[in-house]
Amino acid sequence: MKRSKRYVELTKKIEKGKIFSLDEALGKLQELKGVKFDETVEVTYALNVDPKQADQNVRGVITLPHGTGKSVKVLVFATGEKVQEARDAGADFVGAGDLVTKIEKEGFIDFDVAIATPDTMRIIGRIAKILGPRKLMPSPKAGTVTMDIANSVKEFKAGKIEYRVDKTGVIHTVVGKSSFSKDQLRENFLTLNSSIIKSRPASVKGQYLKKAYLSLTMSPSLRLNTQELLKA
Repeated sequence: MKRSKRYVELTKKIEKGKIFSLDEALGKLQELKGVKFDETVEVTYALNVDPKQADQNVRGVITLPHGTGKSVKVLVFATGEKVQEARDAGADFVGAGDLVTKIEKEGFIDFDVAIATPDTMRIIGRIAKILGPRKLMPSPKAGTVTMDIANSVKEFKAGKIEYRVDKTGVIHTVVGKSSFSKDQLRENFLTLNSSIIKSRPASVKGQYLKKAYLSLTMSPSLRLNTQELLKA
């Protein structure tokens, strides 16, 4: 893939083969900024797991101390009194069969999180093939199938995120924006890191965390010291 001139110039600021401590990487990110928008700070973990095995499908839900810096669009599948509860909590889209039809027939996916009350799951099933690959399917494990709609909406609006390993054993998620302070990014990262390390499946043999990287939306990746992360 051909890289932009700016990207090539940024790679020259990174010592070839260097493995960064977390603090070094957070400091280096400041040197890699330069675009006109507030870039997302992205994290990639490569794990020694086999996602095809049910007990190695690493996933979790955490609330970042300083949020993601992103305005999160929340869709809620609900009926009855839960509809108003969702709206009062700040949900962007609320409905049931009408939303299922909109997603199924119109390809509507302009939202970041989908939350559902248990009674609506029977009608959501027919759009599972649409929501699943996009990691938008409500799930009890992710805290997105619940009767506590108000609290769930508020938590995701405030910075609650779900992470999960993909079919290649990689977790890709975010820990904030380039405008965040170094301390804010560190606290967010360590919250995520702690959760992923604690989620190590008991059946995994040998090295669990193979590689980890930190980057901005438009920057090269910085490889992190995995031994440090295992102890953080």
